[in-house]
Amino acid sequence: MLYLLLVLPLMAAGYIYKCRQGGAAMLVSTVDGVAGAPRSVRYYLRHVPFMLQALAVALLIVALARPQSASDNQSVSTEGVDIVLALDISTTMEARDLRPNRLEAAKEVASKFVMDRKGDRMALVLFAGESFTQVPLTTDRMTLINMLSQATPMMVDDGTAIGSGIATAVNRLRGSDAKSKVIVLLTDGENNSGSITPLMAAEAAAALGIKIYAIGVGSKGTAPMPAIDPWGRKTFVQAPVRIDEELLRRIADMTGGLYYRATDKESLSDIYDRINSMEKTKIDVEEQIVYGERYYPFVLWAVVALIAMLLLRHLYLRQIP
Repeated sequence: MLYLLLVLPLMAAGYIYKCRQGGAAMLVSTVDGVAGAPRSVRYYLRHVPFMLQALAVALLIVALARPQSASDNQSVSTEGVDIVLALDISTTMEARDLRPNRLEAAKEVASKFVMDRKGDRMALVLFAGESFTQVPLTTDRMTLINMLSQATPMMVDDGTAIGSGIATAVNRLRGSDAKSKVIVLLTDGENNSGSITPLMAAEAAAALGIKIYAIGVGSKGTAPMPAIDPWGRKTFVQAPVRIDEELLRRIADMTGGLYYRATDKESLSDIYDRINSMEKTKIDVEEQIVYGERYYPFVLWAVVALIAMLLLRHLYLRQIP
């Protein structure tokens, strides 16, 4: 339709030709008496009606081309993953083979992991000699991070109840209808507390379709471990690092997960990144484009231009005859 705008040069050529041919005329003996008369406003406005007519034609052609606006409507549906972070907070987590210590490094890396999991529900389970739920399943990531930052070894009796930690995490996910249910278990020791064995808890997880990613954290050999000196003061002594890697590997294998060993903060961060990349949230985006008609203003201004042209031509610039 916009090719019709090519008619405008033809209209201009016809108007110029008509002007040069002249219009109505009167025979007079001489024009010497009015030759030096000043030109009025009408003289300068004599071409305006044609310009308004051409403008009206151009606007109507654009209106015929039906200009439209397009707006995108997106319908987003997510199929999230329910994740429980099961974190060991026993006193050995204060060992300083990771900076500033194992627990603080784990909390920092886990907080970044939480922020990356948009659309997922997450929970926090803490365990040492016993286990408890610090945060139930929620989409409120900031609350979970705040509660995670407050985790300390003094919250429960000391020990390492890996089985209890897994069982509590499984209980959080038992009623979940999520397509994917995951426990990220982090510990630095051997199971020495609790009434539930780790393998029993892992069997319950496997029966419910819950996958466990197990992380053993701690350097190999010895590490500065917290201890109490004869005067009751807290100190650090070199002690062997004991992580039951065989147990953690069996727990992961039984549930379809994986076992990782983190010997420093960088490797721990890499492990969480790997888990993050493997447990992707499914996001379906349905996009719909809605078009809106925008030709009305062009028609309106074309009518205004035509009315102005008629008023100028037949009132202010009226010619005789």
